[in-house]
Amino acid sequence: MSLRRILNSKKIRISAVFALFLVFVSYQTAVKAQADTTHSHEIDTILNVAEHEAGVEHAGSEAAHGEHEAFDPTVAIMEHIADSHVWHLWGHTSIGLPVILYTDKGIEAFSSSNFHHGEEAYEGKYYIYKLIEDKIFAVDANGSIDKAASANVYDFSITKNILAIWISVFLLLIIFSSVSSAYKKRAGKAPKGLQSFIEPIILFVRDEIARPNIGYQYGKFMPLLLTLFFFIWINNLLGLIPLFPGGANVTGNILMTFVLSFITLLAVNLNGNKYYWKHILLPDVPWWLYPIMIPVEIIGVISKPFALMIRLYANISAGHIIVLSLIALIFIFKSIFLAPVSVAFVLFMDVLELLVAFLQAFIFTMLTALFIGTAVDEHHH
Repeated sequence: MSLRRILNSKKIRISAVFALFLVFVSYQTAVKAQADTTHSHEIDTILNVAEHEAGVEHAGSEAAHGEHEAFDPTVAIMEHIADSHVWHLWGHTSIGLPVILYTDKGIEAFSSSNFHHGEEAYEGKYYIYKLIEDKIFAVDANGSIDKAASANVYDFSITKNILAIWISVFLLLIIFSSVSSAYKKRAGKAPKGLQSFIEPIILFVRDEIARPNIGYQYGKFMPLLLTLFFFIWINNLLGLIPLFPGGANVTGNILMTFVLSFITLLAVNLNGNKYYWKHILLPDVPWWLYPIMIPVEIIGVISKPFALMIRLYANISAGHIIVLSLIALIFIFKSIFLAPVSVAFVLFMDVLELLVAFLQAFIFTMLTALFIGTAVDEHHH
């Protein structure tokens, strides 16, 4: 299969766009499902924390008078790697993102900038809302959380990670539309410009990942593998950029990696042939071992994408945490002499993270191809 055929095929382009759309929709669904199941628990937790903090503040208000608030690196790091209703730029400057709430009385939509970084409540059409620990709750006139009302508020907002996914999808569509157009205009000629940069990467995915692991059926899965590779790689790179449109921790979000691994699970098992399912449901062992081997094989089916999910999540999150921790040392020790050392290590880690960004996209795509290859392998080939 030639590279030109890969990029010019209408079916493949539609498949790639559909795969990206599926990533977004599945991610939204996973986010909302988790939010719905943990909403009541979060209300109780935040209420308890708020009451505890209020008591501590009241007890130590005189001792803390005139002193600066101590820098908490854990809070600062978690705020940067977690999802958010605002996109922080610098200082107190941030971009307000759309808030979409489904309540028992109707749908409300407004900008998260109305919360003024969580310092003020916003009076909507049906309830008064407040942003507490980056979660939106209904509050009463005194600013206290209304548990009954909050239980009927479901958050479908466009958060930082969702917007980052849209940006990466937009970049992918621009890049591959441009490359595909270049192949049509320059048929039979040497690649030029962006085309000359993307072509070796596509050939690398085809010749080093798809063909060796899947075999002669590799062409059928090229759209999926290319989508996974470039989607993960671009989001990893954008996460290393400290300013907009970078800085989002998309691939370091466990729900995002869950969606990607779930897509791999579907691709593997929906394309599995009779030999694949026979190995799982009727393994080549004595029949009295079936009660042991069949559950083990089924667990193996689930554990493979689970390992993909944890590996990508852990590696990307760890990179962000290490870089932020090195920067936090400057504020912890409050020493200008430590700053050059910290910055030097941060620059070293950023260069290393450029390699990790590519490596994690490669590993995820390669293992996906390997799992697909075991599912479609036929004994006579």
